[in-house]
Amino acid sequence: MKKMIARITVFALLNTFCIMSYAQKDIYEMLVYKLKTAEQITATDNFLKDAYLPAMHRLGIKQIGVFKPVANDTAEIKKIIVLVQYISLDVWQRTKSNINMDLVYESAAKSFADADTSHLPYVRLESTIMEAFPDQPKLIPTSLKSNPDALYELRSYESPTEELHRVKVNMFNAGGEVILFKRLDFQAVFYSDVLSGSRMPNLIYMVVFANAAAKEEHWKAFGSSPEWKTISVDPKYRNNVSVSHIDSWLLKRTAYSDL
Repeated sequence: MKKMIARITVFALLNTFCIMSYAQKDIYEMLVYKLKTAEQITATDNFLKDAYLPAMHRLGIKQIGVFKPVANDTAEIKKIIVLVQYISLDVWQRTKSNINMDLVYESAAKSFADADTSHLPYVRLESTIMEAFPDQPKLIPTSLKSNPDALYELRSYESPTEELHRVKVNMFNAGGEVILFKRLDFQAVFYSDVLSGSRMPNLIYMVVFANAAAKEEHWKAFGSSPEWKTISVDPKYRNNVSVSHIDSWLLKRTAYSDL
C-alpha cells in the first residue's frame, strides 16, 4: 500500500514538473456518459465525485470539468460530460494505467465499475481524444465558474473531408477566429482538433457566457464583427463547404466540477 501511494505521488510530481517545463499543446479527453434513469445519474455523479475526480487529483490531473446539458431532464437519453486535461498523450496513457493501481480508487469505484447487470450505472460511455489548437495550446478556466447562471457552450464542427477540416482548423488559428473570440470575451475554455472519436474529421471547442442573454449578445457581436465578415468570405477558407454539420450543446457545470 505504501509503495503504491509513493508511486502515485511520484507520478503526480512528474506531471507537475512537465506542466511547468513544457509549453506543448494540451491533450483533452471528453467522456460522455449516456444515461436513462435518475438512478443512473445518481450512480454516475457519485462515482465521478467520490472516486474518479479524487483519484485523478492524486495523480496530478487537476483540471477536470463535469457538465450536464441544460435539457437533460426532458431528454430520453441523458448525459454527463466529463472533460479531462492532460499535458501529453503519454501522460494520458500512463494515467489510465496508474489509476487502476490506486487501491483507494479501486475500493471507491467498485460498486460502479462492477455493477450488477440488473442495476447498470449507465447505458454507454463514449470517449473522444483531442489536441489543443496552437493559438490556445492550454486550457483556460473561466472566471465565470462561481456564477450559477453561467452557460457553457460545447460546439462541434464536422467537415466532409480531411482537407476541408484542415481548412476550417486553419480558419480558427491563422485566420483569426480565436483572436476574435478573445477580443469579444467569449471565455473559451479550449479549442481542439479531434484525434480519435466517433465523428471525424471534427473540431470541438467550449466557450462560456454569464447567462443566456449574454450568449445571444456575444454571438450577435461575433456575426456582425468586421473580422468575421472578412474571414467568412475569404475564398481560401471555403467557409460555405468546410463544415458539413454543427452541433451545439448548452451545459451547466456540476457542483463538484473543477472547471
